[in-house]
Amino acid sequence: MLKIYILEDEENILRYIRTILDEIPYVAVVGSAASIKKAQIEIPRELPDLILSDIQLKDGISLELLANLNLDTHIIFITAFNQYAMEALNLGAIGYLTKPIDPNLLVEKIEQCYKKTSEFKFNQLQLKIAENHLKHPSIPKKIALRTFEFTQIVNVEDILYCYSDKGYTTFNLKDGVNLMVSKVIKHFEAMLPPEQFIRCHQSYLINSHFIHKYYKDGQLEMKDGKKIPVSNRIREAIMQFIERLT
Repeated sequence: MLKIYILEDEENILRYIRTILDEIPYVAVVGSAASIKKAQIEIPRELPDLILSDIQLKDGISLELLANLNLDTHIIFITAFNQYAMEALNLGAIGYLTKPIDPNLLVEKIEQCYKKTSEFKFNQLQLKIAENHLKHPSIPKKIALRTFEFTQIVNVEDILYCYSDKGYTTFNLKDGVNLMVSKVIKHFEAMLPPEQFIRCHQSYLINSHFIHKYYKDGQLEMKDGKKIPVSNRIREAIMQFIERLT
């Protein structure tokens, strides 16, 4: 049985979620709350396997509450379409659904949790990244990268470049570590600061701080020696950027 706790202060949405959950035979709703204050008491007592949570409640932000709870559980956020909320969750590599809720997607994600996949497991660092960005939207300093085996917190400044292939993106870090995640490069292009990261080719997103050389044949050499192609449409912009540095 999958024990679920719901943190949602809109009564109609709470009823809608419960209606969906009532149709899933392996699910048991162990509680719900419309406030941070109530959830803070009940969640540690009920020890749910999965928490479905809105982000902004009337008495606070659920990210802050959940970041301070030391629980081994899954979490899926349910949020209205909000630029900063979605940026925050993406930076923390935290699973979410947007309102209005697609019932099929909700059931699909719950099934993944029931099968004990790690996709919606979270840790306090991931939640802190999201919480900090939501409270103070700014250029991100850290990003959570979810690989097949673990989630690693990475300093944005440590990313040399990203390479995309067949729906996967590999992050190459300045310490020589490579991390592959199952997201397309466009996903990360939208998250990383555009004044620092350049989409120089359809398959590459580079950290401009690590450009070492630019060749006239249209290649960049990064500080680790990697040569990266530059698409024709971006060559002029790359030249202008390099000229500003010199």
